[in-house]
Amino acid sequence: MSMSTLHKVQWPSVFAGLQGMTWANFPREISAGITLAALIIPLNIGYAQVAGLPPVFGLYAGIIPLAIFALFTSSRHVVGSPDAPISAILGAILIGYAPIGDPLRVQYALALAVMCGLLFFVFWFFRLAFLANFLSRAVLAGFITGLGIEVLTNQVRRILGAVHAGGSGLEAIAEQLHGAISTSVDTTGFFAELITLLASVPHANLYSVAIGLGAFAIVRFMKTYTPKAPAALIALILTTVFVAVFGLDQNGVKVLGTMPSGLPSLTIPTVPLSDYLGLLPGAMAVVGITLCEALLLVRSCSRKHNTKADGNQVLFAYGMTSLASGFSGSLVSGPSASRTAAMDAAGSRTQVSSLVAAAAVALVMVFFTEELAYLPTAALAGVVASAVLNLIEVDELRELWHLRRSEFWIAAVCMLSVLVFGPLRAVIVAFLLATIDLLRRASRPRTWVLREAPDGSHFVPEETDYAPDTSGILIYRFGSSLYFANANLFEEEVEKLVDRAATPVKWFVLDAQAMNDIDTTGAETLHQVLQWLKGRGVSVSVSRANPSASALLARYHLMELIGENRLYPTNRHALAAFRQETGQATPAAAR
Repeated sequence: MSMSTLHKVQWPSVFAGLQGMTWANFPREISAGITLAALIIPLNIGYAQVAGLPPVFGLYAGIIPLAIFALFTSSRHVVGSPDAPISAILGAILIGYAPIGDPLRVQYALALAVMCGLLFFVFWFFRLAFLANFLSRAVLAGFITGLGIEVLTNQVRRILGAVHAGGSGLEAIAEQLHGAISTSVDTTGFFAELITLLASVPHANLYSVAIGLGAFAIVRFMKTYTPKAPAALIALILTTVFVAVFGLDQNGVKVLGTMPSGLPSLTIPTVPLSDYLGLLPGAMAVVGITLCEALLLVRSCSRKHNTKADGNQVLFAYGMTSLASGFSGSLVSGPSASRTAAMDAAGSRTQVSSLVAAAAVALVMVFFTEELAYLPTAALAGVVASAVLNLIEVDELRELWHLRRSEFWIAAVCMLSVLVFGPLRAVIVAFLLATIDLLRRASRPRTWVLREAPDGSHFVPEETDYAPDTSGILIYRFGSSLYFANANLFEEEVEKLVDRAATPVKWFVLDAQAMNDIDTTGAETLHQVLQWLKGRGVSVSVSRANPSASALLARYHLMELIGENRLYPTNRHALAAFRQETGQATPAAAR
């Protein structure tokens, strides 16, 4: 790499997220940090279970990775913490390497975190944050909704607390369908899991159901009526006390169990080097979704609070956070919209609250792990189920249906892709759909024929399918850069408009205001169109071309066919020149 490239690298500044901190708002940041810790403890444990990893993985993510993100991010408001979409993708990736409970699963999770960190650094170094713009609202809504449905289904199974349902009848049919679906469509298991869920309903533990639904109801109720209270923590405390008082763990209610106490220590993933390459697609999926969600959240917070945040430095922060996760035995972190919103509501305005939360979680891990062992897993599932309900974008899908039907179907396909093929393959589908949608729109730009208003004060754009009589001059506006995807449309429309004009076209004026670029295919097509117009005896002019477009016309030797004196600053100048050359008088209404 050349020295000039290195000089262009914008090295990150540490502590950017702490700017704006004053002693006056320090108590508020402390209070917000304690609230954040109360949110992190139950949710991080739940998301670790979603990924099929030990609960301590989630808690460790609330210590070193949380602090690292707070120190390196440029956003004062976004909270970097495990969340449902990333956890669901992580679980889908790891299932191909080791089952839940296998120690190898932990090692591959750590290796994946390291791979994510390296990829984030690549994205940061080459300043690729702009790639987030290429996933549309529809693609993200469909993808996140699919993940939300999948995670919610998984949590319902945990709430049921049913033992393995085997035997005959519905259970036997479920077993057969589970195997058939998993094998035939090679899914990661949503429909198979759904069938198993239905089969396990008769075997549900009623105590577990009551605890899970109780925790869910407490969280929903408190979010409605006391939104600033740590609803998840309160729900877990109440259900844990309930289980302990009535001894429900002796009646089939599963509890979290013992966890190692103390702070995280240095860990080195022990997987074969060759398997790192196999983890690359999964790491790209995690990084891609984090990239899009994080930058959208950063922009939203920056607009709301009138602050500035460098998107590329946010990528660097996630790179550091992912490496910290991989080397401290932690769950991979991503952008947490729910915890970011909670911090905003608590009055936090800097990353000091995240540092306070990291310290609070560390204290819990040192002194209170014995109490955490009695947490009922059904209650954790109820808390996570409440959180993932916000991911199921029913209102968003309904709005897309009413506003733009094509984008609704894109969202629906993305959602079904998650459920049928699993999150990992659905990421590929989502990127393909985004690319196809982008090319579809680019290949069919809006075009108009401009006609002078009766009073001559302005030009009226008319659809090319209903273009009126041109009276000898055709002013054609092409609403995009001219390149390989839309060059054929340009040629077809020009020929069609000239051929069907009621009055023979003498002048063709290309309004090039939107033509910011012309590639070689577009130049070749434009050359053919100019030759065709010349053969029909039509003079060609170009109006409103910006300097870059004019330079491209000269570079492609197209000015030789157009003529240097045929470039006009406005359409009105072109129309005046046409009337002067043809001797047409200006209409009385336009004088």
